[in-house]
Amino acid sequence: MEKQRRVIALGFFDGVHMGHGALLRTVAERAKALDALPCAFTFDHSPAAAVTGRAVPLLTSVEDRTRLMKELYGIREVIVAPFDRMRQMDWQDFVVQYLQQELGAVHVVAGHDFHFGYRGEGDPRRLEEKCAGSGMGCDIIPKVEVDGVTVSSTYIRTLVGAGKMERARWFLGHPHVLSGPVVHGHELGRTIGTPTANLLVPEGVLSPGFGVYATRVHLPDGVHLAVTNVGVRPTVNADHTAVTVEPWILDYSGDLYGQDVRVEFYTQLRPERKFSGVQALRDAILENARQTRDYFKKTLR
Repeated sequence: MEKQRRVIALGFFDGVHMGHGALLRTVAERAKALDALPCAFTFDHSPAAAVTGRAVPLLTSVEDRTRLMKELYGIREVIVAPFDRMRQMDWQDFVVQYLQQELGAVHVVAGHDFHFGYRGEGDPRRLEEKCAGSGMGCDIIPKVEVDGVTVSSTYIRTLVGAGKMERARWFLGHPHVLSGPVVHGHELGRTIGTPTANLLVPEGVLSPGFGVYATRVHLPDGVHLAVTNVGVRPTVNADHTAVTVEPWILDYSGDLYGQDVRVEFYTQLRPERKFSGVQALRDAILENARQTRDYFKKTLR
C-alpha cells in the first residue's frame, strides 16, 4: 500500500499563536496543491524546559494545541513526538529517515528560529539544503510581528500571567483557552445562587493572572457565557490552597462533574480580592455577570 503523503509544519506550537498560524496556513495551501495530508509535528513536552532544566509553564496542553490547530487551520493530523528521543537524533536522520521515510513528508514548513536534532545542530538553512538534496519541498517562514512586537509564546505567557487577555487575544489570533474535567469543589456558589463548575489548572500549564474574567464555556450542548474566577478564593479559603478555575455558567443548569469543558478568556473584569463576607462576594459576582453580558453584546455583534 502506498505510504500517506504528508505536508508537515515543524515546531512546538505552544498557544498556537499568529506566528504559528503563518506556518499552518502555508501547510494547508501546500497540502492542497500536492494532494497530501496537512499535518503538524509537535513535542510531548517543552524543549525549553528539557534543555534548560527550568520549568516553563505552557499556554496550552497537548490536547488544546491539537484542537486549535485542527479547528483554526485545517490541520488534519498532529504528530506528538517524544522530545527526549528527538533531541538524541542526528539532524540529518531527522530530516531523511524520520520526516521523509517514516512519516512520508513531501514538503515541510518551519519557522525562522526552528532548531532540531542532537544539540540543536539542525537549523533552517540546513533544513532547506537537506530537503533540496532529498527531493522534499521546504518553506521557512519569517518572524511575524503585531504592533511592532515579535509574536512569541514567551511574550504571550507574560500577558496571560498578568491577566491581559484582550492583548493576548490580539497576538494569539483567538481567545486564550484552558480545558479540563470538572471536579468537585466546596459548592459555596450553589448556596449563594452562583453555582460554578470547578476545574484544576492542568499540570505544567500556566495559570491566568488571578482575577475574574468574562469568558465563554464550551459544553456538549453548545457555547455559554460565564463569569470565571481564577485564583485561590480568598474570601472563603483561608488556606489559599490549590489554584482553581471556576466558571459560573450563565443561564445554565445541569450536572457537569467529570465532563471536559473548555473555557475561552476574553477580558479581566477585576482582580481577585477578599470581600468582607459572603453577601458582598455574591453582590460582586452578580455585577460581574451584568458586565459579562454587556461585554459580549458589544463584542460578538
